[in-house]
Amino acid sequence: MVASRDDFIIAIRSAFLKKGNKQRFSLIGLIFFSIGLLIVSKINLPATNYLKVTLNEIVYRSSFIVSVPEKKIQDLTITIKNHYSVYNDYQSLKEKVKILQAKKYETQFLEEENKRLKKTINEYIYNSEELIAKVLIDKKSPFLKSIIVNKGSKDDVKLGMAVIDRTYLVGKIVEVNYLTARALLVSDLNSKIPVGIEPGNVQSILSGTGKQNGKIEYLEKDIFIEDKSVVYTSGSGGIFKPGIPVGVYHKENNKDKERVKFFSKLSQLTFVKLVLFEEDTN
Repeated sequence: MVASRDDFIIAIRSAFLKKGNKQRFSLIGLIFFSIGLLIVSKINLPATNYLKVTLNEIVYRSSFIVSVPEKKIQDLTITIKNHYSVYNDYQSLKEKVKILQAKKYETQFLEEENKRLKKTINEYIYNSEELIAKVLIDKKSPFLKSIIVNKGSKDDVKLGMAVIDRTYLVGKIVEVNYLTARALLVSDLNSKIPVGIEPGNVQSILSGTGKQNGKIEYLEKDIFIEDKSVVYTSGSGGIFKPGIPVGVYHKENNKDKERVKFFSKLSQLTFVKLVLFEEDTN
């Protein structure tokens, strides 16, 4: 009887010690240990209370110690992300500063260029208010084109005043009487106006032809003017301020047929503006 019991114990022990049953043995042992703890915890003994407190302290301290590296890693991750965010913001602000500096330098350059050009071409301002004049007579001949207006020296009209239709130059005052004045139109054969042609800022002279168009003269041979370029007053000679539109350049295959078509219908002028330009000394 005793031998059979020992054999049974040996068989159970060998079964639990087999490699394939180690986990099962550990699980059974953990179950018995847990049951033992529950039984002991029900018994209110000082030793049990000390054991419970000790186990709680061990668990809490272990949890804290285990959580420290994880928290440090999280803090480090957040720090790295913030660093890259600040760095990206710094790079973005750096690019914006470069752009603003470039615009500042460009503005300074344009200001200096404007000052230089002002000294070079002279800037003109209105010396008086615009005078509105009515066209009384339209003098026509095969080559001479002029008009008589109902303003004269009584109205402070002076020689050289620009005659403007809307915003376009049509002539200048060449004769002043007390109540009337005569204006030479840009189409007159004797009309010679310094002009600039854009694009290209080509400087030239616009001459009248006695017809409803003008022609560009005194150009160098290698100067190229695009078709439909706009012709403005250049301000050279101190007669008109620069930038008053006059007409459009039309390019033809035949050099003799190239012409400037005026913006205004010179044969249909009814009211014009008389303006005096003087050099700005400021």
